Amino acid sequence: MAEPVLYVIATPIGNLGDLSPRAIELLGRADLIAAEDTRHTGRLLAHFNIKSSLISVHDHNENARAELIIRHLSEGKTIALVSDAGTPLISDPGFSLVRLVREAGYTVSPVPGCCAFVAALSAAGLPSDRFMFIGFLPAKHQARLKSLSELSEYTCTLIFYESTHRILDSVQAMIEVFGAEREAVVARELTKTFETIKHGSLAELLLWMQSDANQQKGEFVVLVRGAVAAQADRSGPDARSLDIVRLLAEELPPKKAAALAAQITGVHKKSLYEALLQR
Repeated sequence: MAEPVLYVIATPIGNLGDLSPRAIELLGRADLIAAEDTRHTGRLLAHFNIKSSLISVHDHNENARAELIIRHLSEGKTIALVSDAGTPLISDPGFSLVRLVREAGYTVSPVPGCCAFVAALSAAGLPSDRFMFIGFLPAKHQARLKSLSELSEYTCTLIFYESTHRILDSVQAMIEVFGAEREAVVARELTKTFETIKHGSLAELLLWMQSDANQQKGEFVVLVRGAVAAQADRSGPDARSLDIVRLLAEELPPKKAAALAAQITGVHKKSLYEALLQR
């Protein structure tokens, strides 16, 4: 009897041609496929003429379904876990199931493939050596601002998911917290017919979406460049940084002078701005 395994299988985020041959083979021979939405996955299986049985596993029944899946594994069966699109567990159900299966002593094996935020990062042109995947922001305005504020000093690229109904509100909140000039990329409908990847400042991206209702539709990945790393001593900006920000302030408003000096020197703009105010 074959070893019982729970395969965690990535499925296409749009283009069905992205489903790997290995994923097709494993889905075809699975004794049971655990799907976030059986209707959605049923259409995918029909496209590839896969006849395996389906059950639903979603946020509301995951723990109960885990008992059933562990019982199937105890009988030596092969189970496949899929989400509606992309890699299970990445802003999708599956964490509790995977953890319980592993705790029960059974093998969990990944079948890698599509993941929307990885696809977006690979094509965005933003720093990719260090990044943080955040997923969906809170729906309510104040909670959203609080979450963003906690991320405002991170120097790595920040990656968010967003929906049609909240994309404008979320980008506006990012402007409030990160500043209008923070570099960002909006990736929309990746691998689908109307795929769009747009680069610019947060302010430019918001204006672009506001001016074209079509750019407000679909599934979004928003990538925001990290904050400029503060390199100055904790006691404050050094003499060179102060000279630069003071010279700039002779021609620019204090906030703009501090922001530009921060880009030049690597010193945090808040400390430069405070130095101008003290002056």
